[in-house]
Amino acid sequence: MSGESTVRFRFEAEVIHWRGPSPYFFAPIPEQYGEEIKKVAKFATYGWGVIPVEATIDGFMFGTSLFPKDGSYLLPLKDDVRRKCNLTAGDSISASVAIYLRGR
Repeated sequence: MSGESTVRFRFEAEVIHWRGPSPYFFAPIPEQYGEEIKKVAKFATYGWGVIPVEATIDGFMFGTSLFPKDGSYLLPLKDDVRRKCNLTAGDSISASVAIYLRGR
């Protein structure tokens, strides 16, 4: 992407099932990366603290947006991602994330 910088990181997490009004599956981003994400968030967010990313799990690449939660972020795992990677709550994953920064 021309004129943009990229922040990349890899992490491991346990898939959680959010049972709120709109149930969903997420991979919590470790706090150490949450601090780094906060430093660059203003160059990537489109509002409400949500940060668009490109993520990869088991070779499956997908676009989504990180959601802020308790000092770090959550990586949403859409149904098609979970099916393709055979994931459910409690599973351990290794994921890589790319955040494209604008205006730096």
